[in-house]
Amino acid sequence: MSHAIQERPVSVAPRRGPLSHARLPRWTPAAVAAFSIAAGIGIGLAAGWHSKVQWGMLAALLFVLTTYAVTTKVEGARQAKDRVATSLVWVCFVLAVVPLLSLAWVTISKGMAVLDVYFLTHSMNGVLDTEAGGGVYHALLGTIEQVGIATLIAAPIGLLTAVYLVEYGGGKLAQAVTFFVDVMTGIPSIVAGLFILATWNLMLGFGPSGFAGAMALAILMMPVVVRSTEEMLKLVPNELREASLALGIPKWRTILKVVLPTAIGGITTGVMLAVARITGETAPVLLLVFGTKLINPNPFEGAQSSLPLYVYEQYAVGTDASVARAWAAALVLIAFVMILNLVARGIARWKAPKTGR
Repeated sequence: MSHAIQERPVSVAPRRGPLSHARLPRWTPAAVAAFSIAAGIGIGLAAGWHSKVQWGMLAALLFVLTTYAVTTKVEGARQAKDRVATSLVWVCFVLAVVPLLSLAWVTISKGMAVLDVYFLTHSMNGVLDTEAGGGVYHALLGTIEQVGIATLIAAPIGLLTAVYLVEYGGGKLAQAVTFFVDVMTGIPSIVAGLFILATWNLMLGFGPSGFAGAMALAILMMPVVVRSTEEMLKLVPNELREASLALGIPKWRTILKVVLPTAIGGITTGVMLAVARITGETAPVLLLVFGTKLINPNPFEGAQSSLPLYVYEQYAVGTDASVARAWAAALVLIAFVMILNLVARGIARWKAPKTGR
């Protein structure tokens, strides 16, 4: 006699892995941030702190500590360390962005008081620094000419130097060039101005001019262009060079048609960083260009002005009208650099090689 044995299924409870632990809601970081800001402000007011920077630093510290405490309670110590690292990244990001936004806000709010079409199309000719009125046209024209000439001098030299170091360089000459580029990267602007003053003005006998200031600015610009271009060229895959050379294309044509177009975006960004650095320099302009209230469209003869020098001169006067002009000129300078960056990025995207899908 056979008996059918029926086996009853045994239910096994699933093991809870690390991903099945309790998780904090997605809105937790925002809630912790709001709590930290409110607590930082409250503690700051209760302690009698008048600096909002102290409130912000306290709120950032509370944000990190609260995040660690809440995450440890709910998700465990391991996940808490990960969230603390993420919180520190966000805190550093905010600490970097807040001064930039504050600078932009103050410059815009104070600069818009006198910034109009009249201010952009008139000079200070016939206007006393202590009086209201006048404009920034002569300084804007000088900045455009001086920065343009400096870029025409420094960009090709820096680009060709970087190409030599990456594609052809080797031995002691390349090491010497790299060493001097590193040294020139940290050279003070006043040293470049004194060098041009000693050679161009004193030894050769030329007077103050926008071209003299442009040469000093080119000295400051060259090492930045060389270093940034060199790094961008190193990022181009060697396979592209080898494929081009395997087709029998000469090396110079490979560099011109393959390497440079591939790195054009980074090269353009590096050039614009160098332009942004020299645009705000005042010491070389003060030594070599002298400054003037008149419109001088000739950069090769006679004194000129520039936006940084104009800001310095107007702010040094100290009157309400001159300080307002200084803030407006600073806003024009920021807008000038921003427009140059946008134009350069557009050119880089236009010239970049198109890849089909």
